[in-house]
Amino acid sequence: MNGRSRWGRIYGAPPWHLLSLALCFLLAGYAVTRVVEAGIWAGFLVWFVGAVILHDLVLFPLYSAADVAARTRTTRPRRRGRTAARPRTRLPGHAPAPTNYLRVPTAFSALLLLVWFPLVLRGAEPNYRAAVGLSTVPYLSRWILITLALFAASALVYLLRSLAAGRIRH
Repeated sequence: MNGRSRWGRIYGAPPWHLLSLALCFLLAGYAVTRVVEAGIWAGFLVWFVGAVILHDLVLFPLYSAADVAARTRTTRPRRRGRTAARPRTRLPGHAPAPTNYLRVPTAFSALLLLVWFPLVLRGAEPNYRAAVGLSTVPYLSRWILITLALFAASALVYLLRSLAAGRIRH
């Protein structure tokens, strides 16, 4: 019996998993010490709990429902002879499901909005103008343009892969 299989049986994952998890905890611990040292731990705790509640109770059900709706709208109807027990297999050369081409630009757009929402939604206008001397007005149009570019690039990749796979007849 070698050490690797014993490790896998005891821990349930490769050794690099434990190492990366330990590094993540070290990084989180460092961040907590910096927040406490800066004296903003109460505000950070309120923000963190609010973000967890907002994500788990509001956003997760919303984007899960949107994903289910997108999958049901983009999947092809099943043929009569197919049974539920037999898994669907993809043939080589077939493009992935169209849902993936909606998920990726949506995720990146949402991430950009999450990071920059005070500027995109003009909530930080006075502070931003005082600190930088510029307006936050361009941020909304730039976020919309980036979002459009992400969806256009995703649609182009989907079109090219579908043409290459022979899904779309020209």
